Amino acid sequence: MKEGKKLDLGLTGLDKLFSTEQERVESQLPKIYDIPLSKIDDFPDHPYKVKEDEDMDQLVQSIKDNGILTPVTLRRKEAGRYEIVAGHRRKRACELAGIPTLRAEIKDLTRDEAVILMVESNYQRSKILPSEKAFAYKMRLEAMNRTAGRPRKENLTPVVSDSEKLRTNEILGNEVGESREQIRRYIRLTNLIPDILEMVDEGRIAFRPAVELSYLSEAEQAYLLEEMTYNDATPSLAQAIKMHSFAKEGKLSSEVIESIMSEEKPNQREKISFRADRLRQYIPDSVPREKTEEYVMRALQHYREYQIRQASRSAR
Repeated sequence: MKEGKKLDLGLTGLDKLFSTEQERVESQLPKIYDIPLSKIDDFPDHPYKVKEDEDMDQLVQSIKDNGILTPVTLRRKEAGRYEIVAGHRRKRACELAGIPTLRAEIKDLTRDEAVILMVESNYQRSKILPSEKAFAYKMRLEAMNRTAGRPRKENLTPVVSDSEKLRTNEILGNEVGESREQIRRYIRLTNLIPDILEMVDEGRIAFRPAVELSYLSEAEQAYLLEEMTYNDATPSLAQAIKMHSFAKEGKLSSEVIESIMSEEKPNQREKISFRADRLRQYIPDSVPREKTEEYVMRALQHYREYQIRQASRSAR
């Protein structure tokens, strides 16, 4: 053997050569660190909302009792700082619990890799608002497209790459169980002004009418919001389609919006409506917005049964 030439055993050193199977397995496991909260930044434009509700209270208590059971995922930044990729609720719970550090796995990720992982880590959440899906899907597709390559000039969907056999929105659709068209509809919601998008999250505007309204300009949406607030009513799908059609022709004036919104909708005939904020003050925060009607009906049923029992007692 020539001087200076080393025998390559395919190993990184003597430690690996003489290590046990258990030690080799453990060496492949992710390293977990306790990182000070003061060194952790939130993910820019994080699409998922961190609410301080009953579920958060339970998480805070669990962390106080048992600590962080599932470490968060951090991305290394410059100057010794970190960016949270997965685990924003756990980070906030630690802050509320008064715990100064966060158990975390640290990964070296590019911005696009971090975006993809951040969105993927939230797929299995039990409750995801329409706005959360909208911005998450948009961020995910844009990151996928930058990874896969730029779309061709004739591709008219800017957040869709056609550089692979499957378009990126089809790949995403397969991952989340949505059709390519449904992915496109969700991303359209990112064009809604915040107040209208919030109404979609609250269930006050249905999904399909919201998609049609997303084609209106910000000024047109702002006037529509005024009209909805004044009349305490939201557009049906037919009305939203009509406004979209007028907007496309450049004819959607404030007068046209007022005229369309004044049309009687079949599902509003002889219908009693209540302001959501007036009802919600009597409903626990743990009851989702979409379950408001069910909760109110059950409450009315219990009250009616109470009245019958009282009347029965008075008749004796």
